[in-house]
Amino acid sequence: MTTQVTLKKSLSLYQVVYMGLAWMTPMIYFSIYGIAYENAHGMLTQAYLLAFIAIFFTAYSYGVMSKAYPTSGSAYTYTKKSIHPYLGFLVGWALLLDYFFSPIIACLTFGIYLHAQFPSVPAYIWIVGLNIVLGIVNIIGIKFSANISKLFVWIQILFIAVFCLFLFRNLTGDEHPMGLFLQNDVPFSTILAGASIICFSFLGFDTVTTMAEETVNSQKTIPRAIMIIIITASILYLVPSVLTQLIYPHLTFVHVDSAGFEIVQLVGGALLSTVFITVLILAIFTQGLSSVTSVSRLLYVMGRDSILPQRVFGFLHPKLNTPVINIVIVSCVSLLALVISLDNAVKFVNFGALTAFFFVNISVIAQKYMKERRRSVKMTFLYLALPLIGAGFIGYLLSLLDRDALWMGGVWLLIGIVYHLIRKKAGSAAPAVSGKPFLTPTK
Repeated sequence: MTTQVTLKKSLSLYQVVYMGLAWMTPMIYFSIYGIAYENAHGMLTQAYLLAFIAIFFTAYSYGVMSKAYPTSGSAYTYTKKSIHPYLGFLVGWALLLDYFFSPIIACLTFGIYLHAQFPSVPAYIWIVGLNIVLGIVNIIGIKFSANISKLFVWIQILFIAVFCLFLFRNLTGDEHPMGLFLQNDVPFSTILAGASIICFSFLGFDTVTTMAEETVNSQKTIPRAIMIIIITASILYLVPSVLTQLIYPHLTFVHVDSAGFEIVQLVGGALLSTVFITVLILAIFTQGLSSVTSVSRLLYVMGRDSILPQRVFGFLHPKLNTPVINIVIVSCVSLLALVISLDNAVKFVNFGALTAFFFVNISVIAQKYMKERRRSVKMTFLYLALPLIGAGFIGYLLSLLDRDALWMGGVWLLIGIVYHLIRKKAGSAAPAVSGKPFLTPTK
């Protein structure tokens, strides 16, 4: 008799938290500093606050849906189960942009910074090398990845604390009035546009929902982990942004992509900038590690549901209990880091993530308020008002993405629609796990 291979429940609350923070990468504050600074016209603190507010409501919605559906499909599963399978497919397809391009960003920034540090070694050597290592570690198993993530996350937190100490040392008297934060020479719409980019810094809390089937007591653990992750991240981003904005209200950078290195060099000199490169390399490694874990699990669930070819994407290694084929596929796709720009990669991720976030908020309303008819005064607030606020914030941020991001995202969705129509026409769409056809609406 053949034993069915399944994902193994082994992750504790704090292992999940560390995996989420590793994906989020606290050092991402520096990695996208230049892009965020330019888009927000220097108003980083305000933009981070707006992004946190938008993300907080969405994080709440993720917590609600992870209790309702404690499986590893994240926004794809929530939309599919609560609204409609076909819409779930489109959301999952959009989410693939977020999850596929996150390891690409990790490999790309890894190559950029190490090439800057060692100019004699081409960036592609670092990119290919990181890809191979990330693939091997992920194949070994998720618990091993979680333990590595814990160590490297603490190193990042310690570096940010030291960076803030350097900043605080330069903060004296009334030289830097708090009134700076109330200046109105930068339009609110510009700050919101910056927030739409900065949302990228908070991405990661949602990825822990892809680990639900590998988490002990996931219905309780995942919602708690989500809130711990976004609160921790908001502190790690807001404190240095406030101090930096007070001391250096006007900055210019030689290279936008490496502006994080320039600001660290300005604040802490050669010593801190040397440490920065080392910590950033470790941070990028753990972000890549966690992002490969997340996308391989999403592909596994979509393969298990026969939305993607099941024999390929729904395969688990019988001994390692990991989706080995998916991990190899992700590693191959991540080689796009050799040819794509950091700016375009971030745009792809933001489009995929914000689309998924929007529909997770709507899923709460569809599941709790509409299907389960939770309509008391308290439940109306929890399951209608809060998700609507979250959807409104996210929808507005999505509309503020630049034309290139919306165009690229639209093309990706069109590819997904064509892919589904071809599969449907070929008669290859298999029944869902529930036994219902893929396009049959849930009741």
